[in-house]
Amino acid sequence: MLNALPTMTLQVNVKDNNVEQALRSLKKKMQREGLYKEMKLRKHFEKPCLKRAREKEENIRRARKSAKRNNS
Repeated sequence: MLNALPTMTLQVNVKDNNVEQALRSLKKKMQREGLYKEMKLRKHFEKPCLKRAREKEENIRRARKSAKRNNS
């Protein structure tokens, strides 16, 4: 079972043959879902120790950001 990852579907409606607007909304959805970041991370193998360190830093940054929002 290679790459048994859950699949995610994003759907964008094209209105009045406005493909540019549909592409913009697709890119926004992909960015909100974190797909760009995931693609960048999966481009090359990441050692487990480096992955844990990166995730720890992200959690710390996220906690600081939410604390900063709550104080303001």
